[in-house]
Amino acid sequence: MDKAYQKLIDGNRRFALEKKFDDPEYFKKLSLGQKPDYLWIGCSDSRVPANEVTNTESGEMFVHRNIANMVVHTDFNLMSVLEYAVNVLEVKHIIVCGHYGCGGVRAAMTNKTYGLVDKWLRNIKDVFNKHRAELEQIEDLDKRSDRLTELNVIEQVQHLAETKIVQKAWHDGRNVQIHGWVYGLNSGLITELKAVYDDKGDIDPIYRYDFDK
Repeated sequence: MDKAYQKLIDGNRRFALEKKFDDPEYFKKLSLGQKPDYLWIGCSDSRVPANEVTNTESGEMFVHRNIANMVVHTDFNLMSVLEYAVNVLEVKHIIVCGHYGCGGVRAAMTNKTYGLVDKWLRNIKDVFNKHRAELEQIEDLDKRSDRLTELNVIEQVQHLAETKIVQKAWHDGRNVQIHGWVYGLNSGLITELKAVYDDKGDIDPIYRYDFDK
């Protein structure tokens, strides 16, 4: 058997033994269900595992990951995760977490073609175009990419606030908070960029839903 593959099976066995050694009831309690307070929307990059970078345990965080941590209103996968997290799990915090050195963001800054993913990267290109004047003032490409990473996270936080799912939770009096973070691969630290706590913020009227009619 391939050693790289066998490493995963062996690692799983060590994980299970260590957890049961620390707490013989660990898996029994875990199997009873989940009640996380957090929904994490992060990048698919293998270097940014949600539980590790936040030092949280299994069951504490509901996770969705895609290339460059996007919130796209036509992405039924993401919207299904969001609806389940907000309406069934009743999470209190939704976190959009990007990371510096994001390959998806960097790719979106170029005119190269990469295949099917080009359609996805188009969403990041739109963010670039929206902030073109600021970004083109940054000559260093790494710094420009880092700033686009930040602007992209802020944009996705705004997209969440514009969803019917989140607005309905606010309308019903639920305290759902949205947070925008960027993780530093070089430091291991999270930078907080933006938070939205309710529907009284800068949501354009065209994106506001009227639930009283």
